[in-house]
Amino acid sequence: MGNPTPHRARKRFGQNFLHDPGIIQRIVQAIAPQPDDNLAEIGPGQGAITTELLPLVIQMHAIELDRDLIEPLAHRCATLGKLQIHNIDALKFDFSRLAEPERPLRVVGNLPYNISTPLLFHLLDQSANIKDMHFMLQKEVVERMGADPGSKSYGRLSVMLQARAEVTPLFTIGPGAFNPPPKVDSAFVRLIPHESLPYRIDNWDNFSQVVADAFSQRRKTLRNCLKKTLTAEAIESVGIDPGIRAESLAIEEFAKLASLLSNP
Repeated sequence: MGNPTPHRARKRFGQNFLHDPGIIQRIVQAIAPQPDDNLAEIGPGQGAITTELLPLVIQMHAIELDRDLIEPLAHRCATLGKLQIHNIDALKFDFSRLAEPERPLRVVGNLPYNISTPLLFHLLDQSANIKDMHFMLQKEVVERMGADPGSKSYGRLSVMLQARAEVTPLFTIGPGAFNPPPKVDSAFVRLIPHESLPYRIDNWDNFSQVVADAFSQRRKTLRNCLKKTLTAEAIESVGIDPGIRAESLAIEEFAKLASLLSNP
């Protein structure tokens, strides 16, 4: 038997396969898997991370869309442990069905750049069943995810994610760690869903609307960006200056603005 034909990364799946052993070890150390962990990996690809994690846990799940990768991955992992592969688009997958009582999910993955943001929101919608998440993403996306109020990177993504999880950027990964090398730097990030919210958000649709409207024109003030939904007087009523920009607001302040829509 000859060697199987090497798999060519597919552009439409946003595939960039990790191959740097040093980076792989840093990722495993950051995840720090325990034997009984309920681990699910998104986009295992050729198994660079899977083969390191699988021997450390009793069993794990892998969610892979590319059918051509399934058999080689199963073959490569066959002697390393119990791996259940789900051939499905992660955006359509119900992660909560993998969770068990007393065993919430730990989700890891090298997320395809083209679906990373909607996938993060899809997972946070199921965060009641998720203990933590560790992902590789574009460095610029990770900077936006973890940005503080007042910084250039702080925006809608920062607020929407940090409202639901603690976001901790961990380390940067250069293009050379992947095959093919992406045109941008990557970064590794940890998200821990909040068990209870540090602020009151009664209606996520209202919160999302306020955040989207507030950042719709970054250079304009809250008075201008929110004028279709909130008056300057309403904004002032919760102790916020309508003359400032959205990038100055902490998440708690967005929650106060959203409460005005819930309780006009």
